[in-house]
Order: sequence, then structure tokens, then C-alpha cells
Amino acid sequence: MQTFLLFALIILSVVLMVIAISKLKLHPFIVMTVIAILVGLVWGLIYPDSGLTPAVTIDTVKSGFGSIMTSIGIVILCGTIIGTILEKTGAALTMANTILKLVGKKNSVVAMGAMGYVTGIPVFCDSGFVVLSPISRALAAQSNTSLAVMATALSGGLYATHCLVPPTPGPIAMAGTLEADLGLTILIGLIVSIPAVAVAILYAMKVSSKISIPANSEYTYEELQKKYGKLPGALHSFSPILLPIVLIALASVAAFPGDPFGTGAFSSFIKFIGKPEVALLLGVFLATSLIPASEKKNTLTWVTQGVTDSAAILAITGAGGSFGAILKLLPIADSVQGLVNTGIGVLIPFVIAMILKLAMGASTVAMITTAGMMAPLMASMGFTSPVGKVLVVLAIGAGSMVASHANDSYFWVVSQFSDMKTEEAYKCQTGMTAVMGVTIIILLFIVSLFV
Repeated sequence: MQTFLLFALIILSVVLMVIAISKLKLHPFIVMTVIAILVGLVWGLIYPDSGLTPAVTIDTVKSGFGSIMTSIGIVILCGTIIGTILEKTGAALTMANTILKLVGKKNSVVAMGAMGYVTGIPVFCDSGFVVLSPISRALAAQSNTSLAVMATALSGGLYATHCLVPPTPGPIAMAGTLEADLGLTILIGLIVSIPAVAVAILYAMKVSSKISIPANSEYTYEELQKKYGKLPGALHSFSPILLPIVLIALASVAAFPGDPFGTGAFSSFIKFIGKPEVALLLGVFLATSLIPASEKKNTLTWVTQGVTDSAAILAITGAGGSFGAILKLLPIADSVQGLVNTGIGVLIPFVIAMILKLAMGASTVAMITTAGMMAPLMASMGFTSPVGKVLVVLAIGAGSMVASHANDSYFWVVSQFSDMKTEEAYKCQTGMTAVMGVTIIILLFIVSLFV
């Protein structure tokens, strides 16, 4: 009975959220905050022994908001500032033109997905999308493509390696918990991520292309050339984005087992400057070097605009964190424990991770929780070979993809940085991530029949 009530409450809360945001046009921040409080109060009323008193509910909502701000608040602020400067100085257009010269307009969407695939290996998908969104917008403008298409391809590329390839925290934690060989997990994860990205690109071209979102570039290439005389060079333009990515990647390598950079001061320094917050702050300072002398007087104005533009994103993302924090206090993991005895191989960890992902929103939490549940059952379920363990890791990763929706901070990062309405984000982001996860588990299930 408790399981039925639990999932009925979760489903009802999500439906109410969708109706309030999409149909009633209420602001997502208010809707998610109110529903988070209501879910906590209702569950506490039904099950007084759960500990979800009104005071605990409010404290959880506040801590959930603060936790998200702690993890990606500075990243979003810095990313928005960098994006504003890249847009106003013409650096974003320089980057777009450089990519288009290399791959051609016909392949610009593929290039965006591939860029996400590579960036998502060392960089959290939220941070990666924030950092790369200026290129996505500029490419959309230069190739006359809907921003929805570019954003979907980029999001899918980032999401694939985020969920399937160490050293992203979720996959590396799963590999450790399930005692899967890290090198083999990386290798197979990279291979399996390719069809995931291909599906995301195809989805972007076939589904997201039906949604028209203008790139809304403030100036055309010709207007900026006339204004500044000469736009920044390609290397200089890419540097505010490449520097954070490289620094974060180096920090990930430094944290590998075996301490590749040693354990001394150099390793500590790499790990420090590779923190996303520090790396993005350095990116901000590098971005300001793009501002021509004639526009230096506008530096403060442009930075302030970036901060202002990030306010709505921060509010919505924080409210998503509040909702997720309330759901984490519900006995969701206990309710799906019975699934492990149904004997359908890698589908079991996939389904458990999917349920946790849909209910709680956070892919990393779904991965780590499911891995913890699966660890004592690996031998009895026959997942004892090196490849078998990796298949379980990837099955959990695939489940954690299905699907990014309103209780996931990444959903709001993608939608807000891509000018998507909520209903458009459900079609683009939620639909795409669901198709990715299902595609990967079908592939893994087939492979599991032969290993």
C-alpha cells in the first residue's frame, strides 16, 4: 500500500507541475517550490513516523535549494557572463564560423553533438552546457538552424558521456561500488556512448527541428565587423571556453587511481584550478580580454547583464533542487528493492535506476543508489565477469538517462539557456533523453545475451 501511495503522490505532483507551468503559465520557481512543500506535508500527514514534519519539510526545501546553488550556482553565473561577453564581442560568431568552415553547414548539428560527447567526459553536463551554449547559439544563427536543434544535439552529447563514462562522478562511483575495472568501463562506455549521441543527433534533426526557436543573436557578423573593424581571432575566441574544459579535464585525471600527477603540491594545484568554479572564473577573466579597447567602458555593464540574465536560471534550478531534496526523503529505494528478484538480467538495474531518476531527478543520485542496491546481488544474478560488471554499470547509467524532466536541474539549464518554453523542453530534452536511455538498454541487453 505504501508503494502505491508513494508513486501515486509522485506522479500526481509531476502532473500538477506540468499543468501549472504549461497550461496555467505559472512561473516554474513558484510551482516547484510550492509542490515540493505540499509533497512533504502530504507524506508527513499520511505517515507521521516518516519524520517529514512541517518544519523538516521547510528546512529540506531550503537546503535543497542551497545544495544546488552550492554545486552549480557559481558555474551558471560565470557561464552566463562568459556567454554575454562572447556574444557582444563577436567571439561567438568567430567560433561558429570556424566550426562551419571545418565541418560545413550540413554537419553543424553533428559537430555540436560531437563537441558535447568530448566535453561531457571530464565536465559535468550542467557546466558543459553552460560553457558551450554560446557556440550552440552562434552556430544556429550562422547555419540558419533552429536553436532547439543545436541545443538538443549538444545536450545529448554531453548527457551520453556524463551518464556512461568515468571520470564523471556517477559512473566512476558505480565502477567502484560494483568493483568493475575502471579502464574497461571507460573503454566500453566510450563505445556505447557513440550510438547514444547518434540517437540524440537524429532526434534533434527529426523532432526538435519542428520547433522554431530563433538564435536571437544581438548583432550580425557584418554589424560587428563594422562596429569593431576586426573580430577576435579563432584561438582567442575559443580560449574562455577551452581553458575551463582543459583545467577540469586535468583535475579529473589528477583524481584517477594511482595519482598520475603525484600527491604533492603540483597535483593539489591542478585539482584546485580544475574545480569548475575556479576554472570558470579564470574563463571570465580571459573573456574580458576579448573586449576591444573602444568598449572597455562597457565591461561592468556587460558583466552585470550576465549576472542579471542568470537570475531566472538560478531561481528555477534551485527550486528543482528543493523538489528533488524532498523526494530523496521518501522511501523510493525501498519500494523498488523487490525488482531485483525478477530475473531479467541487465533490465533490472536499468529499471531501478530509471524509477529513481524519474522520481528524484538527479542522475548521479540514481546511479549511486542503484549501484549500492545491486552490489550485494551481483554474484547471485551472475554478473561476476569483468564485462558483466561493466554491463551493469552501463545499464544503470542508461536508466539514469530516462528521462530528464522538471525535477532535474539539467532540464532547466538546457531549457533556460536555449530559450525553450517548458512544453518545448519536454519535447526536446525529455523526449530525447528517454529515447537515448531506451536505445542503450536495448543494445546492452542484446550484448548481455552473448557474454
